[in-house]
Amino acid sequence: MYHFDSETEKKEILSRYRYLMKVWLPKKEEDRKVVRKAFNMALEAHKDMRRQSGEPYIYHPLEVAIICAQEIGLGMTSVICALLHDVVEDTEFTLEDISGLFGDEVTSIIDGLTKINEIFDQKTASIQAENFRKILLTLSHDVRVILIKLADRLHNLRTLDALLEEKQLKVASETIYLYAPLAHRLGLHAIKTEMEDLAMKYTEPEIFDAISNKLKESEQERIRFINKFINPIRQSMNDQGFKFSISGREKSIASIWEKMKHKEVTFEEVFDVFAIRIILDSSLESEKADCWTAYSIVTDIYRPNMERLRDWISIPKANGYEALHTTVMSYTGQWVEIQIRSKRMDEIAEKGYAAHWKYKDSIKVSSQLDRWLDRIKEMLDSPENDALSFIDDIKGYFFLDEISIFTPQGELRTLPAGSSVLDFAYAIHSEIGNTCIGAKVDKKLVPINTELKNGQQIEIITSSRQSPREEWLDYVVTTRARSNIKQSIKEHKRKFRALGEENLVGWFEKSSIEPTAENMKLFQSVNNFTSLTDLYYAASQDKIGIKDVKAFASANMKSGWLTFLTKPGVKTKPKEVVSPAKKKEIAVQASTIAGGHEGDKGNVGFEVALCCNPIPGDEVIGLVASDHLPIQIHRTKCPRAIELMSSFGNKMVKIQWANRESISFIAGIKVAGIDRIGILHDISGVISAELNLNIKSFSLNAEDGYTEGEFKLFVEDVQTLNRLLMNLREVDGVRKVTRVD
Repeated sequence: MYHFDSETEKKEILSRYRYLMKVWLPKKEEDRKVVRKAFNMALEAHKDMRRQSGEPYIYHPLEVAIICAQEIGLGMTSVICALLHDVVEDTEFTLEDISGLFGDEVTSIIDGLTKINEIFDQKTASIQAENFRKILLTLSHDVRVILIKLADRLHNLRTLDALLEEKQLKVASETIYLYAPLAHRLGLHAIKTEMEDLAMKYTEPEIFDAISNKLKESEQERIRFINKFINPIRQSMNDQGFKFSISGREKSIASIWEKMKHKEVTFEEVFDVFAIRIILDSSLESEKADCWTAYSIVTDIYRPNMERLRDWISIPKANGYEALHTTVMSYTGQWVEIQIRSKRMDEIAEKGYAAHWKYKDSIKVSSQLDRWLDRIKEMLDSPENDALSFIDDIKGYFFLDEISIFTPQGELRTLPAGSSVLDFAYAIHSEIGNTCIGAKVDKKLVPINTELKNGQQIEIITSSRQSPREEWLDYVVTTRARSNIKQSIKEHKRKFRALGEENLVGWFEKSSIEPTAENMKLFQSVNNFTSLTDLYYAASQDKIGIKDVKAFASANMKSGWLTFLTKPGVKTKPKEVVSPAKKKEIAVQASTIAGGHEGDKGNVGFEVALCCNPIPGDEVIGLVASDHLPIQIHRTKCPRAIELMSSFGNKMVKIQWANRESISFIAGIKVAGIDRIGILHDISGVISAELNLNIKSFSLNAEDGYTEGEFKLFVEDVQTLNRLLMNLREVDGVRKVTRVD
């Protein structure tokens, strides 16, 4: 509970302002005066406002300004904009007021920030998608808008405890899905890492706390190991006259959890819980050579794993990251990751895009990042105007690793890992992509769906008779390729729209269905067409016909959702709406999250999402896709749920399981261990005899003394499932038991 004390608050506000001045370090007294003027304006504008925690609102813009100055390294203009970023949106001050006091540059950035928030407040089906698209649109205007927005989001995450649980989930999910990847792509490693950890604290609190506690428990042992490991390296580098710092850094909780999931190991089995970082104080001219010399010193002392050498000095990552990474074997038989970089490289690694400007005149370090920003601008200029499709396309582009490919002329092109020949063709030119029929990879002829590898040389082969097809979307990973393919296919399908619509209207009338827009939409949804254009195209190509329409009419005869023709132009009275047959209904309590108010509670129809199979006792969230369709239930930690909460925050409902009679749900478990005679008998005994659970299906594979199996079971709630997992771990030979989706 926050306690109000005006004198204490005044001292705290002044203390935070002084700290801002300390971390920003203004170069001129004039700059200090301008920032003081911005602070006074923000103080006056927010004087009667408080945050959800009860604290004065001015704390927030001050903290955002501190993040901009200290953690991103932005200058005076950004500090002013951070202090004033909520003034136009939340108070009576206008852009004209700001323009008169601070000029056009500050006004333009604050206008960009305000427009983002205005989009965010709209009640559209995809608020967050529209918001994110708007943020990216500012790239063509001023990248500082995005950097300040990321600082704003980081401080909101740091103070998320004050919000309701459902709001915490929404903000955390949106951060994981959109903001952390954007911070990563702009090179803001420290901010991206903290965002992921803070978001995980709310989406997966039990796992977050468990890993956090494990890190604390092993901290002293880890410190002793690191000190012993780095001593010989420090000694050798001192002997050779290097100026440097060396330390061990803990990996983030989110990254440790990702490794545990990906490798299916326990915390104790994750070998790179920390990394050793060597930062060299070298000149621009000698930094690369010094990094390789440091690498040589390390590998003289410890044996390296050559498969894990990563050279991002010769070819930096697309976000500008430069470093040497290697993994070496320690004296205890433990693999240890070592990162080697110069002070300049370290500053760029931590502060990202903002740090590039400091060195841009002396070295071309930002060319990779500038090319990425140019590609983003190309995507934004794409004719694809559906925000959700845009987000789907661009999302995967943020976190992918890169590969370097050469043209026949020796020009280097960077593409996301997993790119195909077709991706490379579209990266050169959209027309080359549209007419691509194959390629020569290192002089060898290959098809268009061939996945490219690092360092290959590609020559694209084209034909004027070639045109994009829908299966091409399965061959590409880049947004540029997907956008061009989709646009070409759309243009082709539009030519058949009139014919398809005419066919469909005729089939509707012959089946006594009124061809209204609502009926067409329902038919489109039932038959899983993403748009009416796709539906009409299918109707024009005989991919659907009157049989499908009659089956649709028959299935919905009593639903009340369709309007039927008694004679042309006359409707029958709609019947009472009931849930479709075969839709399972059980009692849940649902309350609407959108707008922060609760909706009607009671029994509602729902569908259990197959991607995560929630069961009673799981923390769950619901999505209201349509007034006519059941609520779709996901576990809150389900990746699909995180995506949905990011894109459809206003369609989301918080679900609580109601007390009711027993209903069985399907759950999956994976069991692994040492193979022996009778292990399956003992496992099934625990499932069936001890806990009286039914097995729906199972598969078991034994090889070289190791056995692994997956079981699908009917369980009543998460408590029963947890008891089963605990009991199975006691079976002789079983080494690992996990729940699977």
